[in-house]
Amino acid sequence: METAAILEGLRARIACIEGTAVTRWRLPFGIGPIDGRIPGGGITMGALHEICGGPDIADDASATIFLAGILARIDGPVLWCLRWRDLFAPALHLAGLHPDRVIHVEAGSDANVLLAMEECLRHAGLAGVVGEIAKYSTTASKRLQLAAEASGVAAFVFRRSSKPEQAVDGTAAVTRWRVTAEPSEDLGIPSLGRPRWRVALERARGGNPHVWIVEGCDAQGRIALPRPSEADLDRERRPAAA
Repeated sequence: METAAILEGLRARIACIEGTAVTRWRLPFGIGPIDGRIPGGGITMGALHEICGGPDIADDASATIFLAGILARIDGPVLWCLRWRDLFAPALHLAGLHPDRVIHVEAGSDANVLLAMEECLRHAGLAGVVGEIAKYSTTASKRLQLAAEASGVAAFVFRRSSKPEQAVDGTAAVTRWRVTAEPSEDLGIPSLGRPRWRVALERARGGNPHVWIVEGCDAQGRIALPRPSEADLDRERRPAAA
């Protein structure tokens, strides 16, 4: 966990103990080109965020690990609300989120998932509350945002198999991210490279959308920008035409 994130987390907890307003600290990715595009420079705690996958199962898997990597870098337990438990715990662990930190809430329906999220968000000190749903209303998003603001806990609505045209208009979410799978680096040998994702910031309150190709989470939950290819380096080394 980054030093800046630890210090901001401590300030938020001190504010809660002293009874002052909850300090909404932010968790940076530690990558300048990405943090510079996010208002405040990171994922805001005490706020609602949307994470979307895609129609392909590989896209949903990529979005799941992207979310796990964010939660892995925040102290505290994670409440993961879903209709039925089908998370692959070893994959979360590879992204730094140990299964012992995750409490599963099997709610059975989207409506119950939203109710469970709102109740879980009443408890400060959590790393985050996740709710896997197919769709939800603007009113429901506002209720989650208010609950997150009150406790200082980050809320993540995770929408699997979601297409861009299915995005909720007028949502109260501070950010909306869409993560889909990309081909990994060609290593030139029969081997698998580090996973790569297309990470799209589709919505950011006070910011503009942007898209990056990133390398998947390491064991500490951190993503990275791919190294330039040899072709890119050759173009940079080539002298400009007279």
